[in-house]
Amino acid sequence: MDNKVILLVEDNPRDEALTLRALKKSNIANEVAVARDGVEALDYVFGTGTHEGRDLSLMPQLVLLDLKLPKIDGLEVLRRLRADERTRHLPVVVFTSSSEEEDMISSYSLGANSYVRKPVQFEQFLEATKQLGMYWLVLNEAPPLET
Repeated sequence: MDNKVILLVEDNPRDEALTLRALKKSNIANEVAVARDGVEALDYVFGTGTHEGRDLSLMPQLVLLDLKLPKIDGLEVLRRLRADERTRHLPVVVFTSSSEEEDMISSYSLGANSYVRKPVQFEQFLEATKQLGMYWLVLNEAPPLET
């Protein structure tokens, strides 16, 4: 596995800690950048705000995106990622506790690559995170990102 970055966009400290623990326990050694709201996520991806000057040639290999975020929600983050040529093909997995069908439909309509409900039980959460990591970081061949 290479050291490309995973961008975890998650405002819930418990879910953030569980995801980081699950990735580590699954031997996914990629660096994980964490954004705790939609503004921070967009700043990271586009090198603005608190991430001004970040090397934009190093885009995340995968975005794990929660939907219920402060400041700018996950659907708007997804909309903005898909609207920009540089990030149009960036793999985005909506990783959320939302069981609302409308959220799933909206996510796919806006270009999400996958929609995964976070399991409540830790062992199931661990397995789901492991499967996501293996597929998106090892098996999937993503198109090159625009620069």
